[in-house]
Amino acid sequence: MTDVPPPDTASLPAPEAGAGPAVRPPRKRFIFIGLGIGALIILLIGLLTSIGTSSTTTSAPRDGGPVPSFTGANVGPTGSSQVSVPADGGGGGTPAVLLFFGAWCSSCRAELPPLAAAVKRQDKAHGALARIRVLGVDSFDKTSTAKSFIHTEGVSFPVASDPGAGITSGLFYFDGDPYAVFVNGDGTIARIVRGAVLTPSSFTADERALIPSGT
Repeated sequence: MTDVPPPDTASLPAPEAGAGPAVRPPRKRFIFIGLGIGALIILLIGLLTSIGTSSTTTSAPRDGGPVPSFTGANVGPTGSSQVSVPADGGGGGTPAVLLFFGAWCSSCRAELPPLAAAVKRQDKAHGALARIRVLGVDSFDKTSTAKSFIHTEGVSFPVASDPGAGITSGLFYFDGDPYAVFVNGDGTIARIVRGAVLTPSSFTADERALIPSGT
């Protein structure tokens, strides 16, 4: 299952008691002017909406579809200052795996350490799996919390900071963490895994499925 962050709650001020001074009803000509302005605003909104929907369409990522491209500040221990996923997935036709997690997510704390350890073993082996880009996306955490969490869980790969969930929820439509997205070298999504169900063996099997035969 995935963990969902608690929604922000804000208390609204209570209405003040007591009645104010009597207000005279508006004159008819002001009513007509108000109705005319309201109709014009509705018409403009309708035109703008129709233009927007005809030119661009958005939908949730799916198996076989393109992976959303994004760039985020890197809070991981390796890599450059920015974490980027271009239109071709891993970049230059390289497969990629995107792991979505956060320090607030109890399921992530259970799933992430064994996967991070598996990635370290693959990198040390210098085999075909080491050529797959593994990237993280840390959501709903401030920078200091994300860095501390990544260090504690043994993560050795780049991680994009996503404190407002603009990547996690805005681009990928995920409603919480953890998620894993396995991306082919051509930028298409091979598989989306929801919840803390990955083990090192299943994670490795999904990675191997990204490698073209004969390589």
